[in-house]
Amino acid sequence: MKSITIKKIIEQMKISKYIIKVMLLFLFITGCNDYLDVEAPSSFDTDYVFSNKEDAKMMLMGVYQLFAVDSYTSRMSNVWMQNTDVEVMQPGQNPDGSRRDVWSLQGGLLTGFKDISNAWQENYLAIDRANQVIEGINASNISSDPDMRMFLGEAYALRAYRYFLLTNFFGDVPYFRTSAKAGMELDIPKTDKNYIYTGSIQDLVDIESDMYFADEYSDGIERMNREFAIGMITRLSLFRAGYGMTIDGKMQRADDYLEVESDEKLHVKYTNQEGNEVVAKTYKDYYQLAKTYALKLIELKDRELNPSFAKVFRNQCEWIAPVNDDVLFEVAFLAANGGDVGWCVGTAVNNSSKGSTTIQVNLAPTYYFSFDDDDSRRDATVSRVSYESDVDEKISGITGMATSKWNRLWLLSDPGAASSKGTGINWPLMRYSDVLLMLAEAENELNGPSSVAKEALKRVRRRAFPSEVHGAKVETYVDNLSSKDDFFEAIVDERAWEFGGEGLRKFDLVRWNNYGKKIVETKKALTNMGKAAHGFELENPDVAQYINYADYLYYQVEGGKLVFLNTKYKPDAIPENIVDVKEIDLPGNEGAFVRANWTRNLFKKVTDESGEYYEEADYTVRSWRGYKDDTGLSPVPYLLPIPIQTISASEVLNNDGYGHVFSAN
Repeated sequence: MKSITIKKIIEQMKISKYIIKVMLLFLFITGCNDYLDVEAPSSFDTDYVFSNKEDAKMMLMGVYQLFAVDSYTSRMSNVWMQNTDVEVMQPGQNPDGSRRDVWSLQGGLLTGFKDISNAWQENYLAIDRANQVIEGINASNISSDPDMRMFLGEAYALRAYRYFLLTNFFGDVPYFRTSAKAGMELDIPKTDKNYIYTGSIQDLVDIESDMYFADEYSDGIERMNREFAIGMITRLSLFRAGYGMTIDGKMQRADDYLEVESDEKLHVKYTNQEGNEVVAKTYKDYYQLAKTYALKLIELKDRELNPSFAKVFRNQCEWIAPVNDDVLFEVAFLAANGGDVGWCVGTAVNNSSKGSTTIQVNLAPTYYFSFDDDDSRRDATVSRVSYESDVDEKISGITGMATSKWNRLWLLSDPGAASSKGTGINWPLMRYSDVLLMLAEAENELNGPSSVAKEALKRVRRRAFPSEVHGAKVETYVDNLSSKDDFFEAIVDERAWEFGGEGLRKFDLVRWNNYGKKIVETKKALTNMGKAAHGFELENPDVAQYINYADYLYYQVEGGKLVFLNTKYKPDAIPENIVDVKEIDLPGNEGAFVRANWTRNLFKKVTDESGEYYEEADYTVRSWRGYKDDTGLSPVPYLLPIPIQTISASEVLNNDGYGHVFSAN
């Protein structure tokens, strides 16, 4: 392959932000549809490509390109990250063999679902491309060049992230650290996820110091950089310390069933803050590793959080990508021609001059109510309205609240009224507040709520609240967290309030092993809110605590915008002039209010031959129906099955165990 051929291909692609607009086929590597097939690359071609930085970079871009396919732009990044106690999308009455079965925790029914097959294959294709870049750079005669070292670090980070997705969606999976070659055995058994975490952490520990920080690199936060790599070490270390589903359907740490003390493949060697080489073996060691690298980033590249929480996401909609700000790395999509942010996740826009949405990520009513009234993140995260035009708002149902972090109406260019997908809005993979909260969590696990842990938590909360309430809602709130358990629960809450809609919650609940607990808590709260709204069982304190919650919302319409009289609670006084929403614009109704059902919709009135009665809303019954345990103690069946296409082609892979449920009952 001549270099001129590569250049012509790249020129035709018109790369904009390093997510390649069209499919880049590696001309030297597999062109396969299944990860078990392979064609041999030409060693001459790969040697040539990695002998110069321009072509090596283009090979690296081929790994990034696989962020731009449907299995990632919507499915793995956000749509499949439900249903939790934060992001919840109501499925239909019965399983239907689609993404909705992922929402209802019935993914075991989807062995033949094409979207799952695509995700499996495209993750492995990305890993194979990353492996080729790693091998090519390591064998290159210019491997010590600073730019080549940066490319190598990006390839390791990209591979680590893809394995992070695989292990959290599928559990134990085949583990390839070398690229596919002719004659190589590719039908291999699963590797325990903890070995994969360990290997990925060690890779990043060994390479991160050779990478550029975002402000040292022209592509900034739109390429995986040193701060992201350090943050990823922290994140992976917490997952290595945490829980996961094992083949026998139990939620266990590596320490519970693997020889963590003696098996060197479960060890990570690194240099601690004192300059001494240490080895992480046990789960406690991995909490220490997480703490060490979170502190390393703070010491090397600390920054103030953006004063405006909402501005972090508005920047993404306006294609502004500041360095040394909140976002450490975000997936870069082509403006007006890539990515599904603002289409499947974001504020619902049913009709506008800038297109429409098909929202597939909603937020739980209990999540909205959990925010403190002074927390600026609530309204920046949860939207109670949708748009019927560029300006005309409509109230969302209480179970249809979407995330207000992203809104296609904020796009600086006009994609057109017929547009839908492909907004070009970037997707955040890690923010600095995540590192601060991971530090607080790791420190608490090691030493309880120390000053280090408390200050990290305070930094996040200071941005969330106006300065006049910092005394009560930052300083006093955090200082009163005196026990390890209380501080942990505060971290669980804070991560919910900080990252709603960003697709982090599901994996967090898994590693904490409290997914079932949170499902049960959410369902009970939803039902009790509904009972309180209808005046049922008020003698029960679990119900009575919600008696003042808003059974109805009251609002006015001003210039198409909704102005709410009440938010979380019932208003002090019920408006006298209430009209139907269809009549609000009629003459004589100036200043009138509209009344909309709110928590009343969390309980359902049923009329049948036996009479009238009330029961749990469909939303509550259906959203987590794959989880049957009312105690919340048993494992949640969160894993997806390996696709049947791969199972059929393999002699060693199957879906036995891992908590899979293959029946809809």
